[in-house]
Amino acid sequence: MRVTARVSVTVALAALAALAPAAASANVSRQDVAGYVYVNDNTAPANTIAGFARHADGTLSALPGSPFSAGGSGLGSVTGSQGALQMAAHGRYLLAVDAGSDQISVLRIHRDGALTLVRDGVVSSNGVRPVSIAVHRRLVYVANAGAGGSDYTGFRLTRGGRLRPLADSTVALPDSASPGDVLFNGTGTNLAGTRVGTGQIDSFSVGADGRLTAAAGSPFAAQGPGPFGSEFRPTNPAELYVSNAHGGAGNGTVSAFRVASDGTLSSIGSSPFADLQTAPCWVEITHDGRFLFTVNTASSSISRYAITADGSLRLLGSTPFREPTGLGPFDARLSPDGGTLWVVAPGRNVVSGFTVRGDDLTELASSPTPLPAGATPFGIVVN
Repeated sequence: MRVTARVSVTVALAALAALAPAAASANVSRQDVAGYVYVNDNTAPANTIAGFARHADGTLSALPGSPFSAGGSGLGSVTGSQGALQMAAHGRYLLAVDAGSDQISVLRIHRDGALTLVRDGVVSSNGVRPVSIAVHRRLVYVANAGAGGSDYTGFRLTRGGRLRPLADSTVALPDSASPGDVLFNGTGTNLAGTRVGTGQIDSFSVGADGRLTAAAGSPFAAQGPGPFGSEFRPTNPAELYVSNAHGGAGNGTVSAFRVASDGTLSSIGSSPFADLQTAPCWVEITHDGRFLFTVNTASSSISRYAITADGSLRLLGSTPFREPTGLGPFDARLSPDGGTLWVVAPGRNVVSGFTVRGDDLTELASSPTPLPAGATPFGIVVN
């Protein structure tokens, strides 16, 4: 399966998305709300964000007013990237790409989970077709993936929730790059990005002024075709993991890199590590840094790895989705307590949930939960 920053998973997936059932009833009267789940619906002409209360038993219920207006436009077609939705300012704001209008939206997260656009909350992405957002404190970088405007570009988030462009921060990319992800390490001292189209990884050091300095040798050659999803290890900001999605049936891999302070990448152990599945695209690491999960879009499964002391990966197995046909699972996020993994799946326009116990995943009895009709979702946030 070919996965790019703008992914058409299959014609069948798009058709199935149109048949997805309506969103769950907006009933949040129960007192056991543990937090919220948000999904970038990527709808056109007006983009929306679906919001759900998540309950102690793992069920989701649509929030009153959901889906919420994002203010810009989505693409209205199945699109793949990691990080199309991000939280900022300790959970006060939600940042969303509006890939169809070349904009970024900032929405305030209220105590009851509801979302409202901040004043002047929709701004130009300073490029074409934004697909991914990286956030560290008030510093924000966006990956734009469209022809004639592909780049990484920086912003500052004000205390009032407005994005201000960061002068001289833009790093231009070739039209062929098709970036799929941009992300900070935990200390905000390094930033990485994947070039899905050209099989490369960008790596930068981040200055005190927020501007980027490319490491010598960047962009680095990926260790497999189609580098896509990525994440720095939460417990070690010098370790970066990147999925390689285009190796063909049963040949997916995940790479492990050590990242020097200047951004130079070096391989860890015998990287890349076999996935034995097809199209590993999205990566999520447990908060304690012990286990890595990668979502296999074409296999409709989640591979589970142990992360060893030196940062190498040991494959533990793969967990299939209960109803895999036409699912096309995409981006994934863990709940703040690490007890649940939530996965957005555009093929059937749903969100699936898994209980996490160590490296073991068990799909919730209430999973999957339908998203709003007409959504072509990508990007998920859990708080």
